[in-house]
Amino acid sequence: MSEFWLISAPGDKENLQALERMNNVTSKSNLSHNTKFTIPDFKVGTLDSLVGLSDELGKLDTFAESLIKRMAQSVVEVMEDSKGKAQENLLANGVDLTSFVTHFEWDMAKYPAKQPLVSVVDTLAKQLAQIETDLKSRTAAYSVLKANLENLEKKSTGNLFTRTLSDIVSKEDFVLDSEYLITLLVIVPKSNYAQWQKTYESLSDMVVPRSTKLIAEDNEGGLFTVTLFRKVIEDFKVKAKENKFIVREFYYDEKEIKREREEMTRLLSDKKQQYGPLLRWLKVNFSEAFIAWIHIKALRVFVESVLRYGLPVNFQAVLLQPHKKSATKRLREVLNSVFRHLDEVAAASILDASVEIPGLQLSNQDYFPYVYFHIDLSLLD
Repeated sequence: MSEFWLISAPGDKENLQALERMNNVTSKSNLSHNTKFTIPDFKVGTLDSLVGLSDELGKLDTFAESLIKRMAQSVVEVMEDSKGKAQENLLANGVDLTSFVTHFEWDMAKYPAKQPLVSVVDTLAKQLAQIETDLKSRTAAYSVLKANLENLEKKSTGNLFTRTLSDIVSKEDFVLDSEYLITLLVIVPKSNYAQWQKTYESLSDMVVPRSTKLIAEDNEGGLFTVTLFRKVIEDFKVKAKENKFIVREFYYDEKEIKREREEMTRLLSDKKQQYGPLLRWLKVNFSEAFIAWIHIKALRVFVESVLRYGLPVNFQAVLLQPHKKSATKRLREVLNSVFRHLDEVAAASILDASVEIPGLQLSNQDYFPYVYFHIDLSLLD
């Protein structure tokens, strides 16, 4: 499972023994894989300041998780045809996310533990805010480019009634620069090809004989040219419609067709030029945002442990990776039982509830006698 539980308990002898019991039970019952989660000692400051940081870190945690979800989705959207390979680009420090979490080490160079906690939190908040700002601007520019390209590509799809004809017709298909003559394009159902060939010259006066030519087909019909005198255009349209031949409104404009083709070429070129740099930026900054998120989780464990267990700072953090979803309820019961001495009243009520209320599911917001935070990497799949 790509789900982790990050917990802590006091570091005294009794609770270290409780942690050992937890490890033994979860190992024998194959409930989870447990590893120590090392968090450095920080400058605590006052308990009042920790209460404020606890609230701020909760909001920053939510923001960071939302940001990395959006970045993961952006990677998927940018890669388009290679969506199946998107996970290969969602790494942290060059390793897969599970490996990074299970082998987490605090980055002292980036987030010095000797600084006041508020400064460390401020550094993380500013870093994530800048990544979000850049993400919005970079993906917005790419999205506009992609949308414009898709709109042009859509014009080249569909049936002969709706699609652009600029990539189908050529200058040689039309009589141009004539004061009297004009070439029309007519859509003819496939079942009516023979009828068209027999009748088009007689649909109106002044139709040029043998002037029709099939220049394109789709599943439903074909696109034919026909040349006639300008003065009979409207009459020809009416008669053609009566015979289920539809005149497509199109007038050959060489400059407009050239402009469309150049626009398509430019957009394709721009997209190709932006693709590589954008994907590289997403990979690098997804890694940075994810690393920051796990550091925020570590800070939350530290702050909540100090607030819960008091001073001096003395606690042990442990990372649990449940082996399967069906085992999480049993794992939770084991933890509540092992650590119920930390808060007898709360633990007893939790244990009683888990027994007396069938199907009860504990959310991340439930109270536990130990410090607990949840990391769910499946949200990035």
